[in-house]
Amino acid sequence: MKHIFKIFIITGIISLTQTFPAAIAAESAKKAPEVKIPKILTSVTKHTEKFNGKRIKYTATATDTHLKNDKGQVVASIFSIAYVKDGVKDESTRPITFLFNGGPGSASLWLQMGAFGPKRVAVPSDATDAGAAPYKVVDNHLSLLDVTDMVFIDPVGTGYSKVIGKGKGKDFWGLNEDAKSVAKFIQKYVTEHRRWNSPKYIAGESYGTTRAAALVKELQQGYNSMALNGVILISSVLDFQTIDGGEANDQPYVSFLPTFAAVAWYHNKVDKKGWTLKTFVDAARKFAMNDYSVALLKGNRMTAAERKSVTEKLSQFTGLSKKYLKESRLRVNEFRFMKQLLRDQGKVLGRFDGRYTGTEEDSVGGSIRSDPSSYGISGAFTAAVNDYFERDLKINRDATYEVLSDKPGKEWDWKQGKHWSGGYPALGNYIARGMRQNKDLRIFVANGYFDMATPFFGTEYTMAQYGMDKSRITMDYFKSGHMMYLHHPSLIKLSKDVHKFILDGKK
Repeated sequence: MKHIFKIFIITGIISLTQTFPAAIAAESAKKAPEVKIPKILTSVTKHTEKFNGKRIKYTATATDTHLKNDKGQVVASIFSIAYVKDGVKDESTRPITFLFNGGPGSASLWLQMGAFGPKRVAVPSDATDAGAAPYKVVDNHLSLLDVTDMVFIDPVGTGYSKVIGKGKGKDFWGLNEDAKSVAKFIQKYVTEHRRWNSPKYIAGESYGTTRAAALVKELQQGYNSMALNGVILISSVLDFQTIDGGEANDQPYVSFLPTFAAVAWYHNKVDKKGWTLKTFVDAARKFAMNDYSVALLKGNRMTAAERKSVTEKLSQFTGLSKKYLKESRLRVNEFRFMKQLLRDQGKVLGRFDGRYTGTEEDSVGGSIRSDPSSYGISGAFTAAVNDYFERDLKINRDATYEVLSDKPGKEWDWKQGKHWSGGYPALGNYIARGMRQNKDLRIFVANGYFDMATPFFGTEYTMAQYGMDKSRITMDYFKSGHMMYLHHPSLIKLSKDVHKFILDGKK
């Protein structure tokens, strides 16, 4: 730091011996007070519960982990909750899974309290509004604790995790920055808990799948690499050109079409005669990949007969009128679809889960104002996680648990790589490269038929590119939405799928 010393002239004489000490004292007084680093808070509780028919004794550790920069300065505090089986003599026989949600800006409560944690909040399985408290928090006998230890991570800016010390938001709120900080946390955790030789899995939902792909690159590349046994992608989005539409990008219209068909099927807006949901969606896939994608490519080069044929088929699959499709130039994004499909009933659809419906002030406009599949459950999850933390895990903090913060998302840096020149982030290649460089890396992908946030056909596109090894990719589908575990039969299926995925890694 450069110091500027003021030299005062008194009666025409410059007195350096008197001025320098005074100037130094004045300059020191101007220095900012030393930044206080908050203490690490830890809560450890012991539990016993039956999971998938096995009685498990486990320890729950809710704590902070301080991250440091290259200068050794503390820059962030990451909050996590680890559920670890007691009495394991050889950690190399016990898998460990690191889990997180998406956003960006979401804490990990959704996967923890909805799918895989030892407790879950029981919301209506039929896509009706969960309403107000009290909510039921029940033992989750479908948890993964019988086959793997679990560490739920809240990235910086979510949950109780925050920037501290010399850190700044921009150090963490970006595609690359976020992955580096979560990777650093994982490396620190396995070192401190002697888990380097344990089978290791990462599981993400929504943007968490994007983070998972970035982590494959961050963790596996380099000489200090950590080879992963598996990646669990729930409601995946790796290549954003498949979901983010624009005037010059027609791919999302193709990606969303089979999802629109599934949602229209669910709400009885299409002719079901002779079809099952699966066969109807399969037909929509073929139409999307062939006739529809070619029609969008041709644009106004289509003949009148071609346009008529595509419009009729598109109407049959989406339940939208031929007039509406013609006026929209055969291009209907998810927001238009959510507003239009049930407009005649005065209802709108949920984006995260097309099974959900809601009403709005009026039935005009081109898109919904709020998502019924979001406000229908958010109160239940927020209340449940706060209650569970205090009652069961004995977490008592003078801070708000940030369930979903908009600040990271608003400031997110989507830049991908040093030489990124704009466009859509595309991380599918990270998964493919990770599989090429690690023969044991396997991928499990869970897709919701009624998910209008991350459409399954877009995920199928990604998994068919980059020279992916199909033999190591497991894809499954659920009659639910983005958070397929809200639908209880889908939760049961998801639990069985992930159990099998982890157990198969031991062979």
